Order: sequence, then structure tokens, then C-alpha cells
Amino acid sequence: MATDTAAPPLPAPAQPAATPRTRTLPRALAAALLLAAGAAGLLLSVGVAVTLGPADVSLVNVRDVITNHLGLTDIPVRVSEDAIVWQERLPRALVAAACGTGLGVSGAILQSLLRNPLADPFVLGISSGASTGAVLIGVLGLGGTVIGLSGGAFLGALLSFALVLLLARHAGAGTGSIVLAGVACTQLFSALTSLITFGFADSDEARGVMFWLLGSLEGVRWDDAALTGAVAAVGVLVALAHVLPLDAFAFGDEVASSLGIHVTRTRITLLVLTALVTATLVSVAGAIGFVGLVLPHAARLVVGHRHGRVIPATAVLGAIFMVWVDAFSRVAFSPSPLPVGVGTALVGVPVFVLLLIRKKARS
Repeated sequence: MATDTAAPPLPAPAQPAATPRTRTLPRALAAALLLAAGAAGLLLSVGVAVTLGPADVSLVNVRDVITNHLGLTDIPVRVSEDAIVWQERLPRALVAAACGTGLGVSGAILQSLLRNPLADPFVLGISSGASTGAVLIGVLGLGGTVIGLSGGAFLGALLSFALVLLLARHAGAGTGSIVLAGVACTQLFSALTSLITFGFADSDEARGVMFWLLGSLEGVRWDDAALTGAVAAVGVLVALAHVLPLDAFAFGDEVASSLGIHVTRTRITLLVLTALVTATLVSVAGAIGFVGLVLPHAARLVVGHRHGRVIPATAVLGAIFMVWVDAFSRVAFSPSPLPVGVGTALVGVPVFVLLLIRKKARS
């Protein structure tokens, strides 16, 4: 006699596997939202920073001055407020933002190229070379009427970088040779700067030179803002065009070469880029430390390690960081402004320590 048996249950339909697009879309969207929020934060930071100083200027007046000069409005504004905002504080805030962007992105590039988390734009000896070039002009007056202090700093930075590449080439290819050559040139040009300053400068000249060497945005104007802004923008665009090689360099030259990347040519291109960007920014603002060291690590904690997100995040964070450090340097020690390089160190060191503690806690 036939017996009824229960039919086995049908298997549950298999769930479709997540495609790379569905996996990465939320993260990409989050990165885009963070970037948009950072850009809005940068605009707000610049606006608020312009209001800070011995003379009170409201945010509404800052808006009116800017829109008037852009030809969008014709709102009556006092001449003194117009001069303070348009001729002094706004160019200074924009130069600070450009320096934060350029130095931060340069630091992110070098940390990947050299596979060294402590690399920053000054590891190539650029800052010390710029300092020597500046004191040659400011103290000894060599060619000062022709190229000026900023021109001397720029030429000194390029000379130092060329010497680093020459030493690294003779020492052997590799990131370690570049770092060691940079350390050697940094010590050499730092010694030359000290020799010239203390051997040939009087007290007033030495004070002025030391203030510039510590980083200063005093007296910057719109031509400086245009130069630094253009250089920082070029640096960001070139870095974004090399995000895939930068990702590969983080795993070593062999991995990069296996992916079809011309290692030597790409490394030289990016090293020259960081040298030119840093030399230009240092020639305008002096030596500003910790920005290229700290900000890339902060960006990686927020958006991860892919350079397609690290580069724009570092650019925005660096700009906001420098705008607020400069505002702090101007206001906290008024009427004598604090050198902005000292401000970046005072703020950057605690931030870097917190980043290290947070990284250890997450790991």
C-alpha cells in the first residue's frame, strides 16, 4: 500500500551577491557628503576668520564687502571695514588655506612614495634650503633688488631639492636613499642659515629673519593669494591624476611595477611636484611645519586609505586647519602676532598625539 510522504521543502532562493558597485556606492556617497561638508566648513571658516582681529567686523559686513567687490551687490560699507576685509584679512585667510592644502597634499604624496608615515614636505630639505636662500637675501643682500626675499627662498628650496636628488642617485635607487639625502641636506642648509644669521646679521635683521623662518603671513596680498591658490590647485589636480599609482606605491615598488606603473618616472614626477609646491608656499609664508605630517593621517582616519578619498579630504582638512591656526596666531597674542609656524606646532603636536592614541585604540 502506497504511503504518503511529505515532500522535502524547496531550497530558499539564493540572494544575489553584492556587486562591487553596490558595495562601494554607500562609501563613495559618504565620502562625497563629507567632502561637501568640508567645503562648506572651509567657506564658513574663512568667513569667520576674517571677522576676527583688533577691529570688529561682522560676518554680514564680510559678505557685503566680498559681494561688492565681485560686482554682485552695491551695499554701502565703511571704507575702513572694506580695507580691513578685502586688503588684509581675506587675502591672508586664502593664503593660509592654500598653504594648508598644498602642504597637506604634498605630505600625503610623500608618505605613499617613501612608504614612511613620518614623511612630510620638509623631508626633502626644501624648508632648510628656502631658509638659506632667504637669509642670503635678507642679511647679505645678494641679489635682493632683483629677486627679493621670496625669490631667494624659492631658489634656495630648488637648489636643496636638486642636491637631494643628486645624493640619492649616487647613493642608490630607493626610498631610503631619498630620506637619508634629505636629512643630510636639511642639516647642511640649517647650519648655513645659522652661520649667516649669527655671523653677519645685526639684532634687528636676525629678529626679522627668525620671524620669517618660523612662518609668517604678515603682509600677504592678493598676488600672493593668487600664486599660492594656483599652485595648491595644480598640486591637488596632479595628485588626483595619480591616485592609482599612489595606492600601489603604498605596497612597494614591485607591486606598482606589476600593475604596469612606470615606477621611476612616476616617482620623479611626484617628487618634483611636491618640491615645486612646497618651495612656492615656503617662499611666500616661510617654514610651516606639521601640516604635511599630521593632516594626511587625520584624513585617513576619516575616509580610509584610498588616495582617491585621502587627497581631497587632506586638501580640505589642511585648508581649514591652517585658516584657524592663523586666526589663533593673530588673535591670541595680539597686538604682536605669533609666527604661524609656531601655531601649527602648538596645535599640531597635541593633535598628532591624539591621532596616535586613537589609532592604537582602534587597532
